[in-house]
Amino acid sequence: MGVKGLVSFIDTHNLYETICFRDGPLVIDGSNLIYLLYFNSGLDQNHGGEYAAFEDLIEEFIEALRACRVEPYVVLDGGSYTCTNQKLATLEQRGGQRVVQAHNAALGRQMGILPLLCRLVFKQKLAQLQVQVAQCFGDADEQVAALAREWRCPVLSHDSDFYIFDLPAGLLPIPHFQWRALKSTGSQRCIPCKIYNISSFCTFFNIKPQIMPTFAVLAGNDFVKLDKERFPDWTKFVPGDSRKTARLEGLLRWLRKFQQPEEALKELRQLKSDLRKEVFHVLTEAMKEYQIPPCSLTAFLTDGTAPPLPAVKVFGRVPDWFRLPLVQGRMSKDILNVLLLHRVSPSLPVEHRDLPSSQLVSQSVRQVMYGLLLGEEERVEEHIREGLQLKSIQVQPVCRGAAQQLSLSSLHQAEEALRRQVFLETLEVDQSLLSPLPPQLHLLVAVTCYWLKKAQPPPELLEALLLGRTNTETRGPTETRGPTETRGPTETRGPTETRGLTETRGPTETRGPTETRGPAETRGPTAAVQAHTQQEVNRGVAHSFNQWQVCLKDSILLNQLLGWPLPEPHIARLYQGLLVHQLVHRLRGGVTVEAILCEENMEECHLLDHFNNILRK
Repeated sequence: MGVKGLVSFIDTHNLYETICFRDGPLVIDGSNLIYLLYFNSGLDQNHGGEYAAFEDLIEEFIEALRACRVEPYVVLDGGSYTCTNQKLATLEQRGGQRVVQAHNAALGRQMGILPLLCRLVFKQKLAQLQVQVAQCFGDADEQVAALAREWRCPVLSHDSDFYIFDLPAGLLPIPHFQWRALKSTGSQRCIPCKIYNISSFCTFFNIKPQIMPTFAVLAGNDFVKLDKERFPDWTKFVPGDSRKTARLEGLLRWLRKFQQPEEALKELRQLKSDLRKEVFHVLTEAMKEYQIPPCSLTAFLTDGTAPPLPAVKVFGRVPDWFRLPLVQGRMSKDILNVLLLHRVSPSLPVEHRDLPSSQLVSQSVRQVMYGLLLGEEERVEEHIREGLQLKSIQVQPVCRGAAQQLSLSSLHQAEEALRRQVFLETLEVDQSLLSPLPPQLHLLVAVTCYWLKKAQPPPELLEALLLGRTNTETRGPTETRGPTETRGPTETRGPTETRGLTETRGPTETRGPTETRGPAETRGPTAAVQAHTQQEVNRGVAHSFNQWQVCLKDSILLNQLLGWPLPEPHIARLYQGLLVHQLVHRLRGGVTVEAILCEENMEECHLLDHFNNILRK
């Protein structure tokens, strides 16, 4: 939800305690961590993603936690079935803002557009590192808070809602979590950080903890839009205060006298008698979202038992076999949104307004996925960029060929050969083209074949794309965790150890496991590539590579739904934005493929020839 201005307000009053954290479980707001890890680490945002460097960063972060004997439990957002009309309106408004930001990023500005494949890379890397991950059926905030309350351990996040939840062990705000600067306390390592507790806030402002949800909704969050002209001017309770924080200060002063939320709402009726009854209903319902429910993830995180589906009518459409891959994060939340809401909002890449949406190139892949989920009778609402607007279109699901032999209720039991046939028919690729290649390359080649046929204008960047992949492949790890392995936590690893929150014991620093590599260091790009970051993004090149990434993402989602008939590739190896843009620049400047292969001392030049022979057929 997010309470506007709350984090900076708390920072201004410095309502934190400095600690050194070690020894125990830590519940992590995964969706929040993805954004902050990527954007706070100097990784390029405008050339389509630096996935190898991002993967390195994830590994360094987890290594730092484990060096301090901290066990991470990552919780991710799921579907949007709980969204109210107000929430949906807010999400659509944000989508429109991101369209403008994506266009500005295409002009060379840093606008905070998360690359398309980051979430997939994040989940793949955590699986490789054997980190416990739980993807919720809906919004994750309440379950993050519930798990932290049950285990009496802190939450790691920067979402302002966690400053409102009553968390027994507090909140560790990510910006103050110095995981790159580990310290020693005796013979042990710990992470210098700051901790926030709701009790500190309530004591400082002299309000009751149970009033905090009332404060949040009256302050105005992302999904409760207050008409400022009809609500009280809270600044009048701090006369003469011209600071930006006067509104929140005044609201808190007004709330001091109340013991319960109902008392505050009753007096609000007297202050603003013209407020409609439905406004108070909205406020009351919004406050309920800060009530921490029972945790539904405990059994899954301790013994791998999938939680029951929510007792909500729309979940009658969800087959029982969906539960485990959904909560494991092995199936995308987009699939759940299609099934429950008949609606999906594709991610927006960095893209110039004058170009058509790159999402259109893989619409036929999504149509087959929609057909498997819904049949051909329903329509799916997609939000597609058109210029600087986000347009809603109705997309017809498709169910043809081998897909007609599949049923959603028994999809997981269908023969693998049939599921593979559906996938390859969708991408219009014959199995004979893939047979000479190792299985881990099948999905990559099928996607690239589809891209070469469908992309507009027809791509001329195949060599740069494949060279970029070869460069990363030869420098990166060779082992890839297969997505068909069961990743559910079968080992009981509950939080039996006491959480270690110790006072900071001095400045003696120990080189942490993350100090060996800088955050912007990548496995592929050279100095020439880094210099290329200063150039404006070539809109045609970016658009072509965006289309390839969209094809890859939608094909991976279809492959997930079909139960992985093709091995899922190691995504971080497949695309490095700075590198491939630089390679295009060099190839267009006359440098030959052979020269680049020799220059990089690559031993897999035969792979490029093999790709070319297959993909040009």
